Amino acid sequence: MRIAILSCFPPYRGGISQFNTSLYQELSGENTVAAFNFKRQYPEFLFPGKTQYIEDGTHIPFTGERVLDTANPLTYITTARKIREWKPDMLLMRYWMPYFAPSQGYVARHMGPECKVISILDNVVPHERHFFDRFLTSYYIKGHDGFVVLCNAVRDDLLRIAPDAKYIVSPHPIYSNFGDKVPRLQAMKKLGLDPGKKTLLFFGLIREYKGLDILLEAFASLDDTYQLVVAGEPYGSFDKYSKIIGQIPGRDRIHLFTRFIGDSEVAGFFCASDLCVLPYRSATQSGISSIAYHFDLPMVTTAVGGLKEMIGDSGTGIVTESVTPEAIREAIERFFSSADIRRSCMEAIAMEKDRLSWSRFCSRLLDFYKRL
Repeated sequence: MRIAILSCFPPYRGGISQFNTSLYQELSGENTVAAFNFKRQYPEFLFPGKTQYIEDGTHIPFTGERVLDTANPLTYITTARKIREWKPDMLLMRYWMPYFAPSQGYVARHMGPECKVISILDNVVPHERHFFDRFLTSYYIKGHDGFVVLCNAVRDDLLRIAPDAKYIVSPHPIYSNFGDKVPRLQAMKKLGLDPGKKTLLFFGLIREYKGLDILLEAFASLDDTYQLVVAGEPYGSFDKYSKIIGQIPGRDRIHLFTRFIGDSEVAGFFCASDLCVLPYRSATQSGISSIAYHFDLPMVTTAVGGLKEMIGDSGTGIVTESVTPEAIREAIERFFSSADIRRSCMEAIAMEKDRLSWSRFCSRLLDFYKRL
């Protein structure tokens, strides 16, 4: 089977690129797969971080033609033509924000009848919303034969826009590209952490909807047996968080690594921690939870989007009843109150690691293609 994937790959950084690389590698085992990468993912003025590109040189060498400039409509035409000329049986794309609707939507609409177009939907409704979101997303959706949604919350958003859409729900597979676990004390020493304290981890890009301020306010009411690691690049100003930190009596127990965390560093942060906290205001699913599974790290999360079904329903962590500092603090203290809770979470994580493999994800994807 010939499968074309149009999305971002290295040298672009981040979870989408990592996901696509793992997907490409798994599908290539028994299929002929071609990667069609972005020539330009975002114009620089639209990108809130430091850089869109991997800088530490640790990414897997990747060969894929860079064809689509999302800000240049002329490349929409050439990209569609190049993919058609490669003659795929399936074109697979990713969709996580409406900005990509015009470019990828055009390509989807200009495949031949012999090619099924399937999109993996990370989000249908973006975290930061605009008045034009629904229009652009509707345009994108109408060019497709089917969809893979990563959680029920995204499914519900899809069906509100396209009630007749053909889809499957297939949860986010577990990232396995960050290497093996490292000894806890070794990881803590490298990060300058106190090995005698209970270590909380907030990991990933720092954006308003991810609720770091909620976690900081919760941490302020925890006793001095806790320490907090914040590891990730701020998208926007960090001033609000700095102000909160400055008012916390135990601010010396907050360890900031406010920069993009390269792949080679990820294991250290997760292996040094006892609990990963996802205090999100809104969410669909989270790639951070997939990394936590890989490193056997239990989680505390809010009951938003698909996080409840991913973590609470599977028993791999504790889900709060509300999105408040008090609820986050209570969940953290509950986790550490009993060794049985941690043991139960670890057992559930072991089961999820088997269920959420890349081979199972790709098998479901190919079975879905055959049914279209």
